[in-house]
Amino acid sequence: MPQPSTRFGEELRKRRLDAGLSLTTLSGSVHYSKAQLSKVERGIKAPSRDLVRLCDAVLQADGALVALATRPVADTPLVQAPDAIDEEEWTMQLSPDGPSWFQPLGRRQVVGAGAASLMRLSMGAPGPVAPAASAGMLEASRSLFTHYRRLGQSVEPGYLLPGLIAQTHTLRELSVHVDDGTRRDLLALGSRYAEYVGWLMQETGDEHAALWWTQRAVDLAAAGGDHALGGYALVRRALITLYQDDAAQTVALAQRAQSEKLPPRIRGLAAQREAQGHALAGDRDACLRALDRARTLLARKDGGADTPVIGSMHLPDSVGMVTGWCLVDLGRPREAAEELDRQLVLVSRDAVRTQVRYGIRRALAYASDGEIDHACAVTEPLLDGVAAVRSATVTIDLRRLARLLARHPTHTAVRRLAPRLGTLTRPPTS
Repeated sequence: MPQPSTRFGEELRKRRLDAGLSLTTLSGSVHYSKAQLSKVERGIKAPSRDLVRLCDAVLQADGALVALATRPVADTPLVQAPDAIDEEEWTMQLSPDGPSWFQPLGRRQVVGAGAASLMRLSMGAPGPVAPAASAGMLEASRSLFTHYRRLGQSVEPGYLLPGLIAQTHTLRELSVHVDDGTRRDLLALGSRYAEYVGWLMQETGDEHAALWWTQRAVDLAAAGGDHALGGYALVRRALITLYQDDAAQTVALAQRAQSEKLPPRIRGLAAQREAQGHALAGDRDACLRALDRARTLLARKDGGADTPVIGSMHLPDSVGMVTGWCLVDLGRPREAAEELDRQLVLVSRDAVRTQVRYGIRRALAYASDGEIDHACAVTEPLLDGVAAVRSATVTIDLRRLARLLARHPTHTAVRRLAPRLGTLTRPPTS
């Protein structure tokens, strides 16, 4: 979070005066009080994340004010996936009352616990699989994956993770007992399952598990001869740094995923993530260039009809939606709200997770633009969906929105929403 800074305040005042703006005029443009701006300029009060971005945009600072208010992360290594352990067995426990847990175990751990012999005694040694059976399993698993992703739009991750993990394990084990061609297909599909598990793990707030599963996806794909998923893993890691407000790492990881050797879709998704990183840094021109590059790349077709789509399958115009997302961080809330208005009407009403993710961003844009009543009107119908999908990443933006709305405690709509927002943004109890 930004800290009180005499240097930031001095630069803000200098740029405001250079632009010929009074405190009153700047206050009207960014929808923060004149008194608060004065305290920020004098280094008495820390500017909020949103105030920094709004001032940067209004004063055309091209990210200079954002850089002054952002805590430096110099010499921080790029976020790495956890090292693989010598996992030979996956252990999962399901409880009748709901809780479950998953743990990969090395061979020595399993043998020491006696679990391996118990499993093999009860299941027997697996034998070869008939071609017709493996083909049927592949077709059924592809169909099931599509249904899982649709279901993931409307329920919390905990309902899906046990089944997805079990299916990933099944595909991995089945691949050992089939012909080479079917083996590659099974491992490719297993990698998509593992990647989706990684995304859902991030939605629970467990970044370490998200990275572990993403690396498992890369390993499964590589075992089947597909090394491209390693590029997409960089895009997924960049999503974690994006939510950590680390613009530099987000851009660096996304740029590494744009090698000419990678498929156009992965490079296009990486360009979108790069754009989000540039927006976080307040660099509008670099952001727009990355978005243009993303649109060109994503317009190309690659992959077979049977290959599950990498990345979101619920955004009719992903570049348009990401543009709206970026405009919020670039301190251009009115443009952001207009773009997100256009994009959200294209999204299926059944895609609840997507609706709440970008809908809360849309509400954030309206609130940043001073349209408090409209922001509340946009937010209220989303809250049942927020409660249903229980997304850690959506909650980050919801907390940001709650802080903005809390600056207007006298608004009837804000008072009505406040109790529910308080409940939904409260950290989970351990």
